[in-house]
Amino acid sequence: MFVGTYAASAPDRPAVIMGQSGEIKTYKDVNDASIQFARVLRGCGLKPGDHFAVMMENHARYFEIVWAGMRSGFYITAVNAHLTPEEVGYIVNDSQAKVLITTASLASVAESVRELTPLVERRFMVDGTVDGYESYEETIAHESLDPLESEQRGLVMLYSSGTTGRPKGIKFPLPPEDSPLGEWEIGQHSSNQYGFGEDMVFLNTAPLYHAAPLRTSLAVQSVGGTVVVMEKFDPTLALQLIERERVTHSQWVPTMFIRMLKLPEEVRLSFDLSSQRVTTHAAAPCPVHVKEQMIDWWGPILHEYYAGTEDIGSTAITSEEWLEHKGSVGRPSRGGIVHICDEDGNELPTGETGAIYFEDSLRSVAYHGDEKKTRSIEHPDHPTWRCLGDIGRVDGDGYLYLTDRKAFMIVAGGVNIYPQEIEDVLLAHPKVLDVAVFGVPNEELGEEVKAVVQPMEPNEMGDALGEELRAWCQERLAKFKVPRSFDFDAQLPRLDNGKLYKSIVRDRYWEGKDSRVL
Repeated sequence: MFVGTYAASAPDRPAVIMGQSGEIKTYKDVNDASIQFARVLRGCGLKPGDHFAVMMENHARYFEIVWAGMRSGFYITAVNAHLTPEEVGYIVNDSQAKVLITTASLASVAESVRELTPLVERRFMVDGTVDGYESYEETIAHESLDPLESEQRGLVMLYSSGTTGRPKGIKFPLPPEDSPLGEWEIGQHSSNQYGFGEDMVFLNTAPLYHAAPLRTSLAVQSVGGTVVVMEKFDPTLALQLIERERVTHSQWVPTMFIRMLKLPEEVRLSFDLSSQRVTTHAAAPCPVHVKEQMIDWWGPILHEYYAGTEDIGSTAITSEEWLEHKGSVGRPSRGGIVHICDEDGNELPTGETGAIYFEDSLRSVAYHGDEKKTRSIEHPDHPTWRCLGDIGRVDGDGYLYLTDRKAFMIVAGGVNIYPQEIEDVLLAHPKVLDVAVFGVPNEELGEEVKAVVQPMEPNEMGDALGEELRAWCQERLAKFKVPRSFDFDAQLPRLDNGKLYKSIVRDRYWEGKDSRVL
């Protein structure tokens, strides 16, 4: 289905509710504005296959702008609203966007970006204007509400997080020209697997410029549900919104679970969460003890999946399955096959750890303008097997377990050490809010294990907490895995999609050294 379907059948139904402000956009609002902006984009000279960029915080108008591209055959690149002007300029230029849309709250960045993006032909700003930007609201107000004569399905082209290098645009081929707008594959899949439907209320907890929040929210609207958008994640507000809006479905990353679980019990248990039917989580591995606590609290409604923005394959697991295979991210979903391979590409036996490859001959993906990067994720002998750099193993029942990112594996004296296991142990400590574990130079071993901890209370930082955490690890880990040293940071650079920007922290310790790792 499509937003236009529900604009006709349920025009006053909320398509979007902003969590903090309470602002509502109905299906009629979203559909009408998307038609008007689609006409503006065509008037800018964009034709199917062309690109435009959206640099916005979570905003009530986000969806109408994206749907304008989705009904016009354009590629939409959602840009992280927290990037520097130089980082924004790189993505806008690399995507070859002809139009840029932003908001007045990002005016200072927008002004700097203008000089860095000479290929952009038209610039629009929501909620105000600055030099070089036209008023979005005034521009669309003059447009007709009649749909374009020819509407072709567009797609989002998002950029990788860039945690191990410059981000790359992840590009899929446009659907055939005659594909109906209503053929929304993610919505259909979610309807079958997670019970998506017109009566659902979906809580979006993360920024819309990331893949899972944007794609899932669009899927919700493709089946006529309501999306409740948090302007910014706050653990108490999230629980308030579940109660206030009678949320049925939601999506999270493990750090959000951790922050909710560490609320005072009298706060955490004071909300009515009984409306919930399904909650999904992904983006980063969830520590076993965290998921156990969440299932105890919310019941067996947690569904985990593992996938990448590249959508080369995925796994899924229910709460019931997970309780039988704790720590797993599930079995292949949507028809894919998982292969575990060594560094030479040889497939490994069940239970052994290696690079995770997904085999799927039906999906095609490329990194925009980078053929070498596109080829780099392919298996040397099987082009339809693709790997995103994660390491894991498969058990005898076919369940996948993530071990870590290959780039962050520590090699100490010839022994492979995986930081994720150590991070999970430290996150179970009541005084730890977040942690990054990685290898640092050691003249004898090559690398040794370092932990950088963000404590619950900043005044706890110091040697005393370091010794407490060392003792904690010694009780729970083999000696060679226990961090040799602990440092502290008031705020670790974790991306708002749940991924830790570990390379920023690690690079401090490798400055001037010939790092073995990427």
